[in-house]
Amino acid sequence: MDRLRRVATIATAALAMLLLVPAAAHAQGPEYVALGDSYSSGSGAGPYTDAACQRSNKAHPALLAAELGADFTFVACGGATTGDVLAEQVQALEAGTDLVTIGIGGNDIGWTDAVIACITPFQNCTPAIVEAERRATQELPAKLDAVYTEIETRSPDAEVYVTGYPRLFAARNTCDALGSISIAEQVRMNQGADLLSGVIEAAAEAHGFTYVDVRDEFTGHEICSRAPWLHGFTILDVPYHPNAAGHASGYYPALLGAL
Repeated sequence: MDRLRRVATIATAALAMLLLVPAAAHAQGPEYVALGDSYSSGSGAGPYTDAACQRSNKAHPALLAAELGADFTFVACGGATTGDVLAEQVQALEAGTDLVTIGIGGNDIGWTDAVIACITPFQNCTPAIVEAERRATQELPAKLDAVYTEIETRSPDAEVYVTGYPRLFAARNTCDALGSISIAEQVRMNQGADLLSGVIEAAAEAHGFTYVDVRDEFTGHEICSRAPWLHGFTILDVPYHPNAAGHASGYYPALLGAL
C-alpha cells in the first residue's frame, strides 16, 4: 500500500507540472513594439532614458508595456517623420510581433513651423497653418500608407494601434506665450489638428488598423486650461507636447480602452 501511495503521489505531481506548462506559456506577455515621433517617445514627460530621442518611461507606450507585462521594444523618437520610421524604426518589427503602436505625421506636415509662426509676435500664422493642412491632405496619406504597408509586411499578425494628436488649445484665453497666440489663432490651430486627425484616422482604417483618438481625453486639459496636460510656451521643458499627466491620464487610458 505504501508503494502504491508513493506511485500515486509521483503521478499526481507529474500531472500537476504538465498542467502548469501551458499556463506559464500563456502568462508570457506580448511582443510589443512602439514606433513614432515625440508624442509617442514621451518628449515633455521626462526624465529620459534616451536623451537623443527623448524616450521616457512615463510615455504611454512604456505605461502600456508595464501593464501588459510585454516584451517591449521602444524605438519612437522625438522629431521623427514617416521617412525616419521607414529608415530607422521598422527594423524593430518581426514576424512574431504581437502588438504595434505608432503615432506619426505631425512632423511631416510642418506642424511645428505653424506653432512657431503663431507664437511669433506680430506675425500672421494663417499661411503656415494652411500650408500644413495642404501637406496633410495632399502629401501625408501616401506617406502613411507606405509606413502602414511596411508594418503589415514585417509583422502580418500584429494588432496595430495608431494614436492621433490632441488639440493644443482651450481657445478661451491668451495665457500662452505672454498672450502672443490670440484666441482666433488658437481656434484655427485646433481646426488644423482636427484635419490632421481625420487624415490619420482614414489612413489607419484603410489598413484595418485601430485609430486611437485622444481629443476627447484632452478636452478640458489643453494649454491655458486650469489643469493642462500639455506644456505651453516654456524654455524649461519641451513646449507644446504632453506632460506626464497627458500620457498617464490622456493617451494611456485611451489606448488601453482601445485594446
